[in-house]
Amino acid sequence: MPNVLDIRRRIRSVTNTRQITKAMKMVSAAKLRRAQDRALAARPYAQMLTNVLKSLVSRTEIYDPETGEPRHPLLAQRPENNVLLMVVTGDKGLAGAFNSNILKAAERFLASKPGKNIEIETVGRKGRDYLRRRYAVAKPRAADASEPPRTAIIGEMIGVLNKLDYNLAAGLAEEVIERYSKEEIDAVYLVYNEFKSVISQRLVVERVLPIEQVGEIAVAQAEEMGLKEKERAAEAAIGTGVGLRAKDTHEVDEAAARFATAPVDYIYEQPPDELFASLLPKYVNIQIFHALLESVAAEHAARMTAMDSATNNATDMIDSLTLAMNRARQAKITKEIIEIVSGAAAL
Repeated sequence: MPNVLDIRRRIRSVTNTRQITKAMKMVSAAKLRRAQDRALAARPYAQMLTNVLKSLVSRTEIYDPETGEPRHPLLAQRPENNVLLMVVTGDKGLAGAFNSNILKAAERFLASKPGKNIEIETVGRKGRDYLRRRYAVAKPRAADASEPPRTAIIGEMIGVLNKLDYNLAAGLAEEVIERYSKEEIDAVYLVYNEFKSVISQRLVVERVLPIEQVGEIAVAQAEEMGLKEKERAAEAAIGTGVGLRAKDTHEVDEAAARFATAPVDYIYEQPPDELFASLLPKYVNIQIFHALLESVAAEHAARMTAMDSATNNATDMIDSLTLAMNRARQAKITKEIIEIVSGAAAL
C-alpha cells in the first residue's frame, strides 16, 4: 500500500491535470462559438447561390435536346473508374474519437471501391499521418494514363484549418474542377463531420462531383451520433454558453427559396447559359468551403466534450485517492497508537 506522501503527490499531479483539461474545455467552447458563427454567416450566401442556380435551371437548357448530353462538364456522368477522395480531419489530437471516426469512414469507403483507381487528398495532419502509413504518395494520374488501379495520396494540406478562409477552399475546388473537366477523375467525394449543433452531428461521405441536382446533397454514407454521445455533449456544453441546438433559420430559408420558384421572368445582364456556366463552379467552391467550416466546428465540439470527460474523470480520481490517503493515514495513526499502548503495557 503506498504511503501518504506518495498519494498526496499523485493527488497534486491529477489536480494540475484537471486544471489543464478544464482550461482546454473552455478554450474549445470559445472557439466553437466562433466557428458556429462563421458557418452560420456563410449560409445565406450559399443558400442564395443555390436558389439563383435553381432559377437558371428552370430558364435555360442545361442538357442538349438532341443528344441529351449535359452542356456543362460538371454535370457529366461517367463510370467511376478514377475517384478523388478528400479526407478532412484535424491537425491536433485530444478530441476523443473525432479523427478516428473520420478515418474509419474513409477506410470503409475505400473498401467499397475495389479495383478502382482512388486518389486521396488529405486536409489535416492526423489524416495525413494515418493514411501515409498505409498508402503511397504519388503524383496525380493523367487522363490518358494506362497504369493499373491504385490507392495513393496525391496531396496534403496541413495547418490551414486554424486560419480557414474562402480563398483556400476556392483554390482546392478550382484544382478539382479542372481535373474533372479534363476527365482525369470521374467522381469527387468528401469525408468530413457535418456539424449542425453540439448534439446534432453526423459523419458523412458526400459526393461533390458530378452534380446530379443543384441544391441536393448526394450522401454516399452517413453515421449519426449515438444517444450516449449526445448526452455527453449536452453535459459538456452546460455553463459554456454554447447552444445545444442549431439556430432556427426556417423563415429566412423559405424567403430565399421563393426566389428560385417565383413565376417571374428575370432579365439577366448575361445570357442565362453563360451565367449558369460561370456560377456552377462557385457552387462547388461553397460546398467545399462549408464542409471545411463545419468540420472545424465539429472538431472543437469533440474536443470540448473530451476535455469535459477528462475533467470529470480527474475529479473522480482525486476523490478516490483522497479516500485512499485517509485510509492510509488512519492505518498509520492506528498503528502508532497500538505501539504506544503496547509499550506502556510492557512497562
